[in-house]
Amino acid sequence: MQRFLALSRSLHGVLDIAMPGFVALLWLGRFPSWPVLALCLATALAGYTAIYALNDLIGVKDDQEKVAGGITPGYAVEASAMRYPLAQNLISMKGALAWFGFWFALAVLGTWLLNPMILLIVFAAAALEVVYVKLLKVTWWRTVVSGLVKSAGPVAAVFAVIPAPPWSGLLGMLIWLMLWEIGGQNIPADWNDLEEDRRIGARTIPLVLGLRTASALVAISLGLTVLASALLPRLSPLAGGWPFQLAILAAGAGLLLPAAFRLARTLDGRQAARLFDRASLYPLVLLVIVTVFVLIR
Repeated sequence: MQRFLALSRSLHGVLDIAMPGFVALLWLGRFPSWPVLALCLATALAGYTAIYALNDLIGVKDDQEKVAGGITPGYAVEASAMRYPLAQNLISMKGALAWFGFWFALAVLGTWLLNPMILLIVFAAAALEVVYVKLLKVTWWRTVVSGLVKSAGPVAAVFAVIPAPPWSGLLGMLIWLMLWEIGGQNIPADWNDLEEDRRIGARTIPLVLGLRTASALVAISLGLTVLASALLPRLSPLAGGWPFQLAILAAGAGLLLPAAFRLARTLDGRQAARLFDRASLYPLVLLVIVTVFVLIR
């Protein structure tokens, strides 16, 4: 079972689920009914488990090239010795396909029960994940696709609790999510895989644009992430006032900015890994904050 959990990067996936939870509570302003809450959690878990497995299924040939030359130890949330289990032949292709199919089917079923419209988002996320993997050796612009994939879960969560959310609010939230993913997750992850990616001819931002430019993009993206987060309370019926807004700002300023500035100053791969870890905790901290304000209300 550990091998299959490694295929789906289980710890990373569990942390990611916090972001849909945060935006759902943010937009709704209260807890949904227990049946809806349970279905949302199960569907989110299934969706993230499937999409992460899909990444390794589509990219298995590139991963095999990486494994052949040795791989850099992962950041804390993905430091398992069983990284790339499919490429390391720790599980079979048939087993990996069955694992993906099972969880994707559960995600589709849960989505249908919540709001059939969300199925468009689920299938779009899967298609974009395939595009993202296939662009590894083509263009660094794939990072934008990564931002769209990571945003799919939270956007789906909004439709799960709000049947017809305003599109202006969704667009603002989408921009915020993409900035966080690009600056806090995608570029640092590519930085961590620098040597492996160089060997196989990948076209990532750290390799194509250089570390100095990559660090600047990280700092700019995360700076804008924190600024954009100041607008998030406007999407919510919660009457949290300035304490709510300040708490959200403090979460980003404390978790994201110091790590981004250290990376820009040192250009050290270990700092990129630490930034990835801190950015991975960002959704969980936001979920705790909004939960506290919902309970106070």
